[in-house]
Amino acid sequence: MCEDCGCSAGSVQIHQGHDPQPNKTTTSLEVPTPSVRHLDLHAKILEHNDRIADQNRALFHQQGWLVVNILSSPGSGKTALIERLAQDQRNNWQIGTIVGDLATDNDAHRLGHAGVSAVQITTGTACHLEASMVSHALSKLPSKPWDLLVIENVGNLVCPAAFDLGEQIRVVVLSVTEGEDKPQKYPAMFKSAQVVLINKTDIAEAVGWQRDLAIANLQQIAPQATLFEVSARTGAGMHAWYAYLDQCRQGLNGPLSRSQNSQVLQIGRLSSN
Repeated sequence: MCEDCGCSAGSVQIHQGHDPQPNKTTTSLEVPTPSVRHLDLHAKILEHNDRIADQNRALFHQQGWLVVNILSSPGSGKTALIERLAQDQRNNWQIGTIVGDLATDNDAHRLGHAGVSAVQITTGTACHLEASMVSHALSKLPSKPWDLLVIENVGNLVCPAAFDLGEQIRVVVLSVTEGEDKPQKYPAMFKSAQVVLINKTDIAEAVGWQRDLAIANLQQIAPQATLFEVSARTGAGMHAWYAYLDQCRQGLNGPLSRSQNSQVLQIGRLSSN
């Protein structure tokens, strides 16, 4: 995976399980990889990142911006959600965006066509955004009194979980096409979220989405997260999400640390139902 963040360090574990054929079991194997140097480097990278994230957070606080970091696997609909937000709220909020991608600026162009200012970060081999990248991108944004700054992270449910960007709200998007057990497969990501958006609900029935199972899995892995069921294509459920953002904007009273953020933003669980 990423060559820069040390996320490939550690060991590969193959767990024991039952073979579909009767009276047979699979084997258990742990393959060690050289990890000590990688882990030490990884810790230093995160310490450096956290210092810059705190600087970002202080700037966001000073400017009175609500900053949202959106994370998901590729294809969940992050860009479509931001496009919908920009179109629906164009008369209410000044919205800026910072977009991360490995190689293209396609998403920034899409958001530009939706009428919002967008700065593209092309990460190359890095499968996540870091606070320093966001800090640099901020200098490229037009100078405006942003009501909302949306950061679209690189599509990845592993590495971005470890990198604080200074945001006040971390949002994880789960689309109905990805399977109900995604939270169990990627618990670190979902445990770090303040909000989970279940997207593409307009095709839930067509893809056999098991809603009750998915909600139960989310509540087990991420009980702290506020859940919204939405469709970027039809707009269903989006107004509840906007109401949440508006309440957060009104509640910005000085969150200067990640832990303080989580306390300030405890504004109650809203539901689109």
